[in-house]
Amino acid sequence: MPPQADPEPALIPAITAFEASPDRGRGHARDMRVRWALEEVGQPYDVRLVSFAEMKQPAHLALHPFGQIPTYEEGDLALFETGAIVLHIAQQHRGLLPEEATSRARAIAWMFAALNTVEPPIVEREAAMLMERDKPWFEARAPLLEERARRRLADLSARLDDADWLDGSFTAADLLMVTVLRRPAAADLLDSYPNLEAYIARGEARPAYRRAFADQLAVFTAQSPRPD
Repeated sequence: MPPQADPEPALIPAITAFEASPDRGRGHARDMRVRWALEEVGQPYDVRLVSFAEMKQPAHLALHPFGQIPTYEEGDLALFETGAIVLHIAQQHRGLLPEEATSRARAIAWMFAALNTVEPPIVEREAAMLMERDKPWFEARAPLLEERARRRLADLSARLDDADWLDGSFTAADLLMVTVLRRPAAADLLDSYPNLEAYIARGEARPAYRRAFADQLAVFTAQSPRPD
């Protein structure tokens, strides 16, 4: 009987993250979403830190045509866009999407809702608060931006009601939605939606979230605590 070939070694995916982030590792940079997904499924990964200058160089633009982070590399596969990366991880590993087809489709729909419906007005408000405060139009525009964000939060709050997660058990949709709601331009509005505050707290209490947060924060601190 001929000797059997050794099994192929498992590929360790690599992601990119900010070498220097404006939030100093508070979990707002989008690599946090990918880190959390990988931690949830128990997949080891490597991190390559990139500067803002490096993100505009050809080597990085070949991975991410818009010069952003994160990127994801696994063998010959290179991905960009957080939602696409998290969906890929969820499809490759158990634990982030339901097995049953209808429930799985609903979870994917909620993933798109987090990134395409809930996040845009939050990010637009955030950008204005950061970059337009000194502009003559900011004072008139600010209430409209707040109203748009509140409308999405109110709709989401009504749909979540008193449930723990968006649709049954925790999925990649909750992972994305929690990180969207943690953005500063949403967080300062959450006093009006206690069920959303509790929803975020449940996400942040997950061991996988805590490990991902600690690892992202460790980039900007001298130690790397990894809670169990």
